[in-house]
Amino acid sequence: MVQEKSRFTLFWVALGALSIGFHLWLIFSGLIPNLVSRPLHMALAMPWILIFMAETRLARVTGTLMTVVALGCIAYIVQNEEMLSDQYGSLEGQGQVVMGFVLIATVMEMARRAIGWPLPLITALALAYGLWGSHISGEFGHPGLPLESFLGTMTVAEGGLWGSLTGVSVNIVAIFVIMGAVLNAGEAGQGFMNLAMVAAGRLKGGAAKVSVLSSALFGSISGSASANVASTGAITLPAMRKLGYPPRLAGAVEAVASSGGQIMPPLMGAGAFVMVELTGTPYTQIMAAAILPAILYFLTVWVGINAYANRFDLAPMGADEQPPLRMVLITTGFFAVPFAVLLERMFNGGYTPQYAASGAILAGFLLLFLDGKLTLSLPRTLARLQEVSLSAGRQIAVIASIILCAGLIISVLGQTGLGIKITSLILSAGGTSLWAALLLTAAACLILGMEVPTTAAYVICISVAGPALQKLGLAPLQAHLFVFWFALLSTITPPVCGAVFIAAGMVEENWLKVAFTAMALGVGLYVIPLGMIANPDLIGLADTPLLALVAFVKVALGLAAVSYGLISAQSWLLRALLVLAGLGVVFVPLSL
Repeated sequence: MVQEKSRFTLFWVALGALSIGFHLWLIFSGLIPNLVSRPLHMALAMPWILIFMAETRLARVTGTLMTVVALGCIAYIVQNEEMLSDQYGSLEGQGQVVMGFVLIATVMEMARRAIGWPLPLITALALAYGLWGSHISGEFGHPGLPLESFLGTMTVAEGGLWGSLTGVSVNIVAIFVIMGAVLNAGEAGQGFMNLAMVAAGRLKGGAAKVSVLSSALFGSISGSASANVASTGAITLPAMRKLGYPPRLAGAVEAVASSGGQIMPPLMGAGAFVMVELTGTPYTQIMAAAILPAILYFLTVWVGINAYANRFDLAPMGADEQPPLRMVLITTGFFAVPFAVLLERMFNGGYTPQYAASGAILAGFLLLFLDGKLTLSLPRTLARLQEVSLSAGRQIAVIASIILCAGLIISVLGQTGLGIKITSLILSAGGTSLWAALLLTAAACLILGMEVPTTAAYVICISVAGPALQKLGLAPLQAHLFVFWFALLSTITPPVCGAVFIAAGMVEENWLKVAFTAMALGVGLYVIPLGMIANPDLIGLADTPLLALVAFVKVALGLAAVSYGLISAQSWLLRALLVLAGLGVVFVPLSL
């Protein structure tokens, strides 16, 4: 039994290593046809979702059958790539129609097993609209699409399953997932924590500030609020509770700090790379645009922690809890060296993000041989490499499932013209008012974000609302950052707030108490996206750095007043005055 389990583990380690090798190979292999690389990406993802993550024997059996059948379909596409390209997105023959249905059904089941029902249900509604929307009368009907063309565009052309979104997952996101897996398997996580403890541990409310700094650093590579809470929270939450923090505050600090990882450059989860594809904006420019708003977010959380520290008289961490300086310097190198390689290759070397990341992966790989005491151990290194393979293979598969499924929705919006119709609806509902359209879009992002992951919510919302916002005068990058930030709201906003649920469970506190405290601490998440619209210079660091810094200071002062008013003010009247004054500073233009 043990030997069988060992062989089973070895298979998944080998599959993870194959996935890592394939995605790294694509960087250096030259031009590989999209109808080869993208289907193979899905082929490597399927076993992880349909078999590895199966929770019951029945799910494992059905997952295995689906994997085998879908692998046959993918092999057909890869083998006949040239012939299928000449079909111009139309299926020929009953066999290809069946293949189209099999691939779509498999992707929807992958998404269901990876993240639950909401995204595949939205996809099913979109597909139903594409198939039968011609029977709807009025503006929201469509002329009808031939089945062969409708399915073919999604399954044998570079749209739908094999569109540009999947290209982002294959060529960029997977590489940074591998980089994150390599860093997390070594001492980088401990390096984040040690550096944060030295930087903030001795300040008032130090344990909470350590959580903020470590979560900002860790989240910049993990890109997942839930993963961030579970990892950094395992250290910071017990420390906060030991120092007498109220459970609701400890949980809220970790949930809010962890949620910021997805907006913190250089990685920002998968969203930054999807934004590159959708806007055509260089990755370095997106990083420059995102950095000041991200700093504002964590600065607002910091101000809120100071307010709570005064309110609850929160003591700093003890000197005995601080790591030795030598240990800090050594462990900091485990993430600083790969990050330095990444940034140097991108900004100084002028290489693509994925090429630069491959250099960072090599640096991180070499550091896996060492620990915080600079000792070598072959068994420890082999265990870390096994962890890298399993973690990277699984995470690449989960993201692929989300993006493949979202690609189906985008394809339906494009083929039927539904995206244009929803855009027209937003414009008509909001009239000529940009702010009305923004609030409608924000509400849609919040609602959709409660049901699907941030990246998927962002992709769907920007596809339907982005054109409307741009017609009302927003620059493309402004619109995309606005939608991306609001898609993140659901991590701390009831009724569905994933980061809060995890943190509340870890501190054994009522999740609603944690959520309301998190909303006060994370008020920047609600205000900063709107602040980016009122102060467009805030995202112009690359082009107008002086104006960007002026806007940064202006918005920071306003957010500080809002945060202090929500948390520390003694009377409701003073609270209202501070919040209103702060919002006024944020939204009133400097020219006034």
